Amino acid sequence: MVTRVLLVSTNYAPEQAGIGPYATQIAEHWVETGHAEVHVLAGMPHYPNWRVAEEYRGLWRKEEERAGVRLHRRRHSVPARQTAVRRALYEASILAHGIAAPPRMPAPDAVVAQLPSLAGGALGARLARRHGVPYIPVVQDLMGAAAAQSGIRGGGRAAAAARAVESRVLRRAALVGVIHETFVPRVAAMGVDEKRIRVVPNWSHVTGPTRPRAEMRARLGWREGQTVLLHSGNMGLKQGLDVLVEAARTAPSLRVVLMGDGNQRAHLAALGAGLPNLDFLPPADSVDFTDVLAAADVLAVTQRSSVLDMSVPSKLTSYFAAGRPVVASVADGGGTAEEMRRAGAGVVVPPEDPAALLEAVRTLAADREAADALGARGPVYVREHLSSEAGLGRITALLDEALEGARTGAAGGAGDEAADGAGDGAADEAAVVHNRPVIHRRKAAGEPAGGSVAHTDKTG
Repeated sequence: MVTRVLLVSTNYAPEQAGIGPYATQIAEHWVETGHAEVHVLAGMPHYPNWRVAEEYRGLWRKEEERAGVRLHRRRHSVPARQTAVRRALYEASILAHGIAAPPRMPAPDAVVAQLPSLAGGALGARLARRHGVPYIPVVQDLMGAAAAQSGIRGGGRAAAAARAVESRVLRRAALVGVIHETFVPRVAAMGVDEKRIRVVPNWSHVTGPTRPRAEMRARLGWREGQTVLLHSGNMGLKQGLDVLVEAARTAPSLRVVLMGDGNQRAHLAALGAGLPNLDFLPPADSVDFTDVLAAADVLAVTQRSSVLDMSVPSKLTSYFAAGRPVVASVADGGGTAEEMRRAGAGVVVPPEDPAALLEAVRTLAADREAADALGARGPVYVREHLSSEAGLGRITALLDEALEGARTGAAGGAGDEAADGAGDGAADEAAVVHNRPVIHRRKAAGEPAGGSVAHTDKTG
C-alpha cells in the first residue's frame, strides 16, 4: 500500500526563494520515487516580495496539481510591512483558514510541517492528531527567537507567546527535524527529548553556473575591473541590509547590488537614494540565478547583530554552489558563522560594521588568486556535504523512522502530548497570533499515534 503524506508548508512553488524550494523538492522527490502520495497544504505564493502573485489574487482557495503533487492552497493575509501585530494577523489567518477548510483528501499516514510558519506547525499537529498519525515538524527558523532577535517592531512582547506555542507544537511531535546542530539546544530547552531530535541540513537546490562570467557581467552592465558585491534573497528586518547601503556610501568605487525583494526594499531604496553605485535587481529566474551570482566578485550574507541562533540563511547553499567568495557580516557565535567556517569558502566579519565588511571586500579584491581559491571551496563543500541526494535522503529517513516508530511503538505520533494533558490544542491555536552525519540518531520511546493532540524563511 502506498504511503500517503500531508506536507504543511505555507511556502511552495512557484516561490523560488526561502524555504519554498525545499518543500517543493521534498514533495516532488517522494512522488517521483514512488515513496509516497503527497498532498500539500500551502498558502498563496507571496514570497519574497510579500505580495500575492497576480494569478492567485482574490482567490480564497485553490486546488491544483504540480508534478504529481496535489496542492490545497488557502488564502491568508500578507503584510506589506512587518510588525509583531501584522505578523500575528498573518499567522492567525493561516491558522483560521486551515482549520475552516482542511484539505479534502484521504487520511494521511503522516503529517510533515515546515516551521515557520508557526501557524503551519500548529495546523500540522492538529491534523496529525485528528488522524492519529505521526507528526514530524522540520524547523527552518526558531520563531520565538526570531521575534526576539529580528528587530521586528513589538517583537519583544511577541517572543514569549511565540516560544510558548512553538514549545507545545514541538513537544507533540514524533520526531523533530532541525536544519543545523546549533538549533538542538534551543529545541531541547523547549522540553523536547534530544533523542527525538534529528539534524536534517538543507541542501543546495540550484545547479552551478554555466555561462562565462564576462558574458553575464556585460549583460548586467558590470564593467570589468569594478568590484561587485552582491546580496541575493529576502530584504527583511533580520538581514540588516543597511550595512550594505552604508558600504556603498563609504566606497564609491565599489558596486553594491541587492538582488531580490522583501518588506524592507523600499526602506533600503530610500536610504540609498542618490547613490550611483547601489543597484537593485529583481529576483533572477532559475535559469540565470547562479550565473548572476557567479558574475559578482564577492557575495554577501548579512544579519543583525542580535541574530544568533534563530536561523541559518538558505542562501548560503546557493552562494557556495556559485563558486565565489562569501563575506558574512554575522554574529560570531551563530550557526551562520559556523557554517561559513565549515565550508571555508569566505570570511566572517562583525555584523552591522560597514568598515569591517569593506576591509574584507577590499582584501579579496586585491588578491584575486586568494579570492578565487576561497570561492572554489564552495562547490566542493556542496558536492561533499550539501548535495540534494543527501539532503532528500535525510528527510526521507526522518519520515521513514517516524512511520516505523508508529508501527512498532518505538516513536509516537503524539510526542509528549500525554505530559501536556488532554485537549484538542485550542489554547495553542488561540495563542498563535550536507552529506554530513546526522546526529542524535538514537530511537526514542514514546506513545503510539492517536493521543490528544501545527511553515516559511525564511520569511522574516
